Amino acid sequence: AIGTGVTATPEDAQATHAGIRKLIAEKASPAVAEAIRIQYGGSANAANAPDLSKQPDVDGFLVGGASLKPEFKDIVAAISAAKA
Repeated sequence: AIGTGVTATPEDAQATHAGIRKLIAEKASPAVAEAIRIQYGGSANAANAPDLSKQPDVDGFLVGGASLKPEFKDIVAAISAAKA
């Protein structure tokens, strides 16, 4: 959850993101749902970014405090590698 320092499991993050994408498909269109980027807003860091990045409906991260640390480059690298 945002601001708590507690990260969702990759499976929970995927389930939530998939639900959001499904709702967008129903309310807008499947094309819009596929095109939209859904970012994970929990406590992303260099340790959990690789597993979160592997989830098909996690398109990126809203990085908070970790953006001020050297590990930020590792978060960027993880999502870049997973979505390349």
